[in-house]
Amino acid sequence: MTDHVFIQGLECQAVIGVFEWEKAIRQTLVLDLEMAWDNRKAAAADDYSQALCYDSVSKAVTELVEGTPHELVETVAEKVAALVQSRFAVAGVRVRVSKPGAVANARTVGVQIQRGQL
Repeated sequence: MTDHVFIQGLECQAVIGVFEWEKAIRQTLVLDLEMAWDNRKAAAADDYSQALCYDSVSKAVTELVEGTPHELVETVAEKVAALVQSRFAVAGVRVRVSKPGAVANARTVGVQIQRGQL
């Protein structure tokens, strides 16, 4: 499959980190998602119900990330990938989780994972 639906720069305010002070505040995480999805049916019929709704995906991911504290961005990436694959039945997903400001002299740091076929 060569079709992808993507979401770039999804900002979430999360309790994230291993230090005690991090567990008492919310920090910005920025997520990029790329999802394998066959767009042909939706395009042929111009039918929203056949499309992968990036708004629904964005809301579900935001709810997950903001609703549960995590220590590691690796954990966030894995949980987001599992959520997207199970709830939205995508064949594959690439998730990039960035934590801006985590390292003083870097714009951002984070992880990127791919699960399934893209």
